[in-house]
Amino acid sequence: MKNLCCSNVKFKWILWIVAAVAAIAATVTTIFVINEKKKKDEEQLEEYLDYSIQ
Repeated sequence: MKNLCCSNVKFKWILWIVAAVAAIAATVTTIFVINEKKKKDEEQLEEYLDYSIQ
């Protein structure tokens, strides 16, 4: 019974680690996508302003 208990604890730790890595990866991806969108929006705005001045 003790082996089963220890394996459950190890499984829970592994599960927590996998969940934490997935959360970090999702956060990093979200930040990257938001920054890329901001850059694209700024470029489009700059292009629009350049053409509207001409």
